Amino acid sequence: MQLYGYWRSSAAYRVRIALNLLGLDCDLLSVHLVKNGGEQHSDEYKRKNPHELVPCLIDGDVCLNQSLAIIDYLQAKANKTLLPEDIVEQCMVKALAYDIACEIHPLNNLRVQQYLVNELNVSDDSKMQWVHDWMHTGFKAVEVKLQSQSGQFCVGDAVSLADVCLIPQVYNALRFNVDMNRYPLIMGIYERCNQFPTFIKAQPENQDDAH
Repeated sequence: MQLYGYWRSSAAYRVRIALNLLGLDCDLLSVHLVKNGGEQHSDEYKRKNPHELVPCLIDGDVCLNQSLAIIDYLQAKANKTLLPEDIVEQCMVKALAYDIACEIHPLNNLRVQQYLVNELNVSDDSKMQWVHDWMHTGFKAVEVKLQSQSGQFCVGDAVSLADVCLIPQVYNALRFNVDMNRYPLIMGIYERCNQFPTFIKAQPENQDDAH
């Protein structure tokens, strides 16, 4: 298998964590999102993913984009799950994962920030206000949900897909100097997860293309 990603991509970071938790081997190939105008826009990469985003997984004849779909595929391939057995808890995990991957992340990803600056002439300060406001909007809701759902991790005391999505988003927030002290439950989970080798190995700074 080959995973095309970028060291700072939150979506690729999710997939790296999942690969490690599921015990799957995969070649990690870099698509630099900034150099040369963004390698994701190259004709070669667009043939793999016409959306011009990372990650993209290649496994023989299988070519998949979208991190959560890729993680579904990896779970089936490994015959393991990142979801609880209980159906209600399964849906709670999925809802939190979607809260992060579908609500918080898309509003703050690179191409949105580039559009704000390049097309709408938004200042850097205003761009950062946009990033902070939308992250706080999302994290406030997640923190409330964790009050009734979390244990050591997002849902109960086992690592799940929700944690796989949460940790990269918190990393992203810290990179943009979002005040995460407002969210003690989120930060407790972030710190616990980042004690595990499966999460440490996936961290952006530990990727070859970070250097």
